[in-house]
Amino acid sequence: MWPAPSHPDRTSIPLVIQGGMGVGVSGWQLAQAVSQRGQLGVVSGTALDVVMARRLQDGDPGGHVRRALAAFPVPEVAAQIQTTYFLPGGRQPGQAYRTVPMFGLRPSVASQLLTVVANFCEVFLAKDGHDGPVGINYLRKIEPPLPFACLGAALAGVDYVLVGAGNPGEIPDLLRRLCRRDGVALPVRTQGTTSADGPVVVRCSPRALLGHGPVLPVPKMLAIVSSTDLAIGLAQDPATRPDGFVVEAPTAGGHNAPPRGPRRTTEEGEPEYSDRDHVDLGSVRDLQLPFWLGGGRGTPEGLREARSSGAAGVQVGTAFAFSAESGLEPSLKLRVLEAVVAGEEPTVRADWRVSPTGFPFKVVAVDDTLSDPAVIGQRPRVCDVGALRTPYKKADGEIGYRCPAEPIATYVDRKGGRPANTDGRACLCNALLATAGFPQQRPHDYVEPPLVTAGSDFTAVFELAQTHRAHLPYPAAAVLTYLLDGAL
Repeated sequence: MWPAPSHPDRTSIPLVIQGGMGVGVSGWQLAQAVSQRGQLGVVSGTALDVVMARRLQDGDPGGHVRRALAAFPVPEVAAQIQTTYFLPGGRQPGQAYRTVPMFGLRPSVASQLLTVVANFCEVFLAKDGHDGPVGINYLRKIEPPLPFACLGAALAGVDYVLVGAGNPGEIPDLLRRLCRRDGVALPVRTQGTTSADGPVVVRCSPRALLGHGPVLPVPKMLAIVSSTDLAIGLAQDPATRPDGFVVEAPTAGGHNAPPRGPRRTTEEGEPEYSDRDHVDLGSVRDLQLPFWLGGGRGTPEGLREARSSGAAGVQVGTAFAFSAESGLEPSLKLRVLEAVVAGEEPTVRADWRVSPTGFPFKVVAVDDTLSDPAVIGQRPRVCDVGALRTPYKKADGEIGYRCPAEPIATYVDRKGGRPANTDGRACLCNALLATAGFPQQRPHDYVEPPLVTAGSDFTAVFELAQTHRAHLPYPAAAVLTYLLDGAL
């Protein structure tokens, strides 16, 4: 096992991993604030190409994106991206964001480079000015951009890559190859294909994209798991063995693993978990790899219990999501915090239908957001980000892309999707961008509504908000003080 941290350096094992939440919520400012204090600050790697493009179109307040672009090792690539997206002074009132091309199995060179550069910039900014550890979080189910995203993060010297929402078995070898600047081919799950069709892959060639360069340090890879079997399977094969695990319980925010076996729901329609869904920590401990516990562990008591079980520490999301440095849109953040201070218990439910992935997704009830079915019903169906599209085999043998949150006629009539799949779906891509303060402007003054996600346990948020009620939102440093001083 790795030793417990004694001082904030890049080789220490953190007690606290700050969760890599949502689209832009775990931005570089939050990761930097956590990392500067010796714990593992994590940026979200989801849709960073869109996030960076929208920051530039908003005029790049503070000049941070342009500062990171100036550090990119291939200046002409960074200059072209800045020319394409930067708007001095930002967009005009009511002006829509310029869309970023949706990512597929054969992305254009411009799309590949935008993803590489966006991930480089986010990690560069999180690491700038200190030597604390920084990680980046990816969803395995968002497959086509993944090799290019990992390459960009590695170019910026990311210390940890965390991957969940699927089996991340290919990621350790992918990171090693990318850091040698070798080409990679990542398998992509494609509906309707069989073994006779051969593998469907997305290819990334670092040398073709960026030319030759030095070998890069290989970041540590943490697999986010919610199954004992998956953890054991990954650890047993040297090719898939990660450097550690985050063991995530279904109380965590965002997407959750569905219950094992036949679908079971409570009277309220939420997924019902049983003993089969509990990870055997003794078996994980026997793998002789460090592990952290996530989901409902964001209190001093949770950290103490995790350490006593043999864990290196905890992953904490919700408490950081409502901190001052998080990317959660400020007015949404304050509405939730002020309600908590007033003694209201936030309503958080796991919704089977809202996510296009079909996985349960934690939704916080907040007025005028997509937590309200009426708001979902009023939204015109548009699919123009496409991060959660699924590849599928078309009748002519070619690969297409579809999403149950796109226009129903497109999904059902043109692409052969099942009508039942569209019921209750929300466009998480646009919603989560809006939650991070980047809502798309539509015709007729329609603005994309947000959707707030968080874990089920608001204990830490309640205690921090009460302590800092005169100065909300509380700083990320207060979360660490609360956790570490109370537990150690």
